[in-house]
Amino acid sequence: MMSSSSNPTFHPLAKTFHWLVAVLVFAVWPLGKVISFVRDDAKTGFYLWHESLGFLVLWFMLARLCVRFLTHTPGHAQVPRMQAWLADTVHWALYLALIAMPISGFLATNAHGFALKWFGVLPVWSPIGESPDIAPILSAIHYWLSWTILALVALHITGVLFHRVVLRDATLDRMT
Repeated sequence: MMSSSSNPTFHPLAKTFHWLVAVLVFAVWPLGKVISFVRDDAKTGFYLWHESLGFLVLWFMLARLCVRFLTHTPGHAQVPRMQAWLADTVHWALYLALIAMPISGFLATNAHGFALKWFGVLPVWSPIGESPDIAPILSAIHYWLSWTILALVALHITGVLFHRVVLRDATLDRMT
């Protein structure tokens, strides 16, 4: 139930990475969805921003995971065990999806024969190179992870609203 620690909030770095990733996801996700509707002469710019910001999500998520393991994580509010389990499951699924998503996108880009040039400046090593046999598989994984993340974010926000509006507890204050 409640943490034995006197500090009921997340570490400031955990909060920072949480909100940076949240902002990036709300930027990267729509960029990825509109690329197919963009004129061909403008697609390169959309891809550059989508891939560069997505790669940033990967690094922020890896840093966030390190912070989570190295610092205090507050316990759950006084909630039923099933609710705590659901919150933990959604959080860990988000961590997994938000790490797997940029990796699958990066590898799909490589497999389709394109190297990532981060923000158009920094070339990123291509671990697999052009691989037409696996490119569609990686693209499909990336596509389905995008919808999985959307569903998980919806569950996460629903949980936040449930705590804020229905239970009127301080759960949201732990991350703000």
